[in-house]
Amino acid sequence: MKIIIAGAGEVGFHLAKLLSYESQEITLIDNNKESLSYANNHLDIRVIKGDATSIAVLKDARINTAKLFIAVTSSETTNITACVLAKQLGAKRTIARISNPEFIEQKEEVGFTKFGIDELISPEGLAASEIELLLSQYAFNDSYEFEEGALTMLSLRLSRTAAFVDKTVKEAAESLSEIHFVPIAIQRFGTQYTIIPRGDTKFKEGDKVVFITSKGGDEELFALSGKVKTDVKNVMILGGSNIGRKTTKDLCASKFNVKLIENDKKAAFELADELPNALIINGDGRNAELLEEENIRDMDAFISVTGNSETNIMSCLVAKSRGVKKTIALVENMDYFQLSQSIGIDTLINKKLLAANNIFRYIRKGEVVAMTKLNNMNAELLEFVVNPKSKICNKVIKEMKFPRSAIIGGVIRDGEGLIPLGSFKIESGDRVVVCCLPRAITQVEKYFF
Repeated sequence: MKIIIAGAGEVGFHLAKLLSYESQEITLIDNNKESLSYANNHLDIRVIKGDATSIAVLKDARINTAKLFIAVTSSETTNITACVLAKQLGAKRTIARISNPEFIEQKEEVGFTKFGIDELISPEGLAASEIELLLSQYAFNDSYEFEEGALTMLSLRLSRTAAFVDKTVKEAAESLSEIHFVPIAIQRFGTQYTIIPRGDTKFKEGDKVVFITSKGGDEELFALSGKVKTDVKNVMILGGSNIGRKTTKDLCASKFNVKLIENDKKAAFELADELPNALIINGDGRNAELLEEENIRDMDAFISVTGNSETNIMSCLVAKSRGVKKTIALVENMDYFQLSQSIGIDTLINKKLLAANNIFRYIRKGEVVAMTKLNNMNAELLEFVVNPKSKICNKVIKEMKFPRSAIIGGVIRDGEGLIPLGSFKIESGDRVVVCCLPRAITQVEKYFF
């Protein structure tokens, strides 16, 4: 597939990097010579220096042959303009990165597709939504919803008190009268090795385990994990960036008590006017005394989303040392993901990864409607729609030669999330959630053509 990306910044480079691994034909456009030079030296892609809103530049990139045009520059206006031009010049599908959440909220009313923009992506909005979902799933480190919660992906690290430690998957399942969750990936403590579990796979203390749950499955996992469920009401947020602002607005609408700390005085006053239901504090959130004065020990969660990854990590560690149960840090460096559990932070989130996950579903073959990469694990989670011609249609799971490095984690049928066992029959119209290692993706896709 020929894909053109406008913008060689953090999001654009990360997308180009991931897509180049997929053996896609990638062209990267940017005005910044240094950014392009770095991408050209590190990735197997074509680069073009120039303005993405220039018709001549787009034609040089052979826009008329592009299956997908993605505009992810730092300028919202540039992205929208570039997508409109790209569509008119022959691009099959266009995606624009935007920062104004109103555009996404009102996209049906405005009708962006009429202008030539097929999809709008807001990394900041995706991060804010991820944070809210993580707070609603308090005991878990990662989460992702399919079809508004019909199925949910949750991950946790097994403590010594977890009920299924030292049991096999089969033994753990036999101890339950009904099954509302299934493990789909395991990472052994202290390793980067990802296991797709089978019946004889044994759970061990310290494992990071990813589950797919249907309705009620999260409650069962709470009980079996040895964790105590605590309602999150009091939240402190460090950083009044677009993510901090949107997260605060969303949490206040959900009746959370929010304190937002912003170092810039002018920005703090603007936030106070914009967010009347939150308490806005002007101060340096890295100052432990300030955090103490603002009763950090009474907080249920601490979220750090400043523009500095190190500040976010260190402030979360301070919050953790003061007894805050749930900490979430925004980071830009992907390497930091490997450190999150060992240094004591519950969850790290990354805008680039969230945006890439959202865009990736347009790259995959078959009827892929959702996709996410598992944080710090070498596995992907995909949701396919089964059509009558799919090889998987009308097949019983245990009778298929499904790849060993992939697993069907859940099925959504008529809006209801189901955890399928071996005797489950896949039908046309089902939405099937599959977890697989990268090497099995091509094999898995063939089942859904």
